Amino acid sequence: MHLPHHRQLFFRHVAQTSPSPLALEIERGEGMYLYGPDGRRWLDLIAGISVSVLGHSHPEVVAAVQQQAARYMHTLVYGELVMAPQVELAALLARHLPAPLDSVYFVNSGAEATEGAMKLAKRYTGRTEIVACRKAYHGSTQGAASLMSAQWYIRPFRPLLPGIRHIDFNDMGGLEAITTRTAAVILETVQAEAGVIPPDPSWLQALRARCAETGTLLVLDEIQAGYGRTGTLWAFEQCGIVPDVLLLAKGMGGGMPIGAFIASRDIMQCLTHDPVLGHITTFGGHPVNCAAALATLQVLLREPWIGQVKAKEARFRKNLVHPAIRAVRSAGLLMAVELDSFEQVQRVMRYGLDHGLLTDWFLFNDRCIRIAPPLIISEAEIDEACRVLLEGIAASVDTRQAT
Repeated sequence: MHLPHHRQLFFRHVAQTSPSPLALEIERGEGMYLYGPDGRRWLDLIAGISVSVLGHSHPEVVAAVQQQAARYMHTLVYGELVMAPQVELAALLARHLPAPLDSVYFVNSGAEATEGAMKLAKRYTGRTEIVACRKAYHGSTQGAASLMSAQWYIRPFRPLLPGIRHIDFNDMGGLEAITTRTAAVILETVQAEAGVIPPDPSWLQALRARCAETGTLLVLDEIQAGYGRTGTLWAFEQCGIVPDVLLLAKGMGGGMPIGAFIASRDIMQCLTHDPVLGHITTFGGHPVNCAAALATLQVLLREPWIGQVKAKEARFRKNLVHPAIRAVRSAGLLMAVELDSFEQVQRVMRYGLDHGLLTDWFLFNDRCIRIAPPLIISEAEIDEACRVLLEGIAASVDTRQAT
């Protein structure tokens, strides 16, 4: 239901995260589009930040949610009862992950997956130090925020966790920071919020070897890069390595809130004793969310979307040519279009909203426009999105020159 005063109530009662939210009122979503109550529609180029991999309101995901909600919803805290959606989803994930990643701990979000992995690594290794990468983002809870290097972002929330060391992504020299004191190295397979920085496979392989040498757990965060976004189900498949722990969320639920950290059963078992209930969650693995996630993964495995990612990436890159574009970086359908300034990015975003296109920027690289659409985007929709982006970039240049 739309009420004329929804916008006023939004600003009055919904906690804000910035001084200038987009404040678009959304009445419904379908496929590649979001619709407002006045009939306007926006081609969604960011999929709720890499969430809606199958687009909005995919019929199989909606049906799975409805059917499970009619059976039962919350029952008891995670890990006590046998619930078919949880079990079937965990088993399907395990079948499509390399050994030894066969034990799934379901949570509610990517930040919770990070938190669980940090506790798991400390408990399993008996160590306290964690190594993370500069310009990485793993969530905004205090533990996950402790992994960040951006002081402007985390300084107001100190004290955070001690024992965090930072290295540079793709830097061979930084591997010396990983020692027998290190419980875990936690990094994104593709650095997303830094403006899409793909990994050097040789660096990841050397990192994997260094972790094995020092008895350190390698934790790969595929919260944004997973679920086919880079052209394979898991981004790490393209680098010839296997992590000790994998973090998932965002695209996992097809629009429903769910995350997971996944390890071997041997590693995960340490959370069951000394202390018992070493990690617990009330709503993690919620049966409705697991049903949605199961349907999402089944559709992804059956349909051709993942296999089309590289061709769609190439089409975006072919179209996105303009003198004002400083760089285009991509890892499949996770892309960054770099301009001169945040102000220019904002002008292009506003032009997009005014012309039916929803875009965004990156937390640690605000000179870049984010492109992370649903994987179902068509060639015609790619061309339309690029047309609007290029028009917006041209208009932003004209506006800048006029001022």
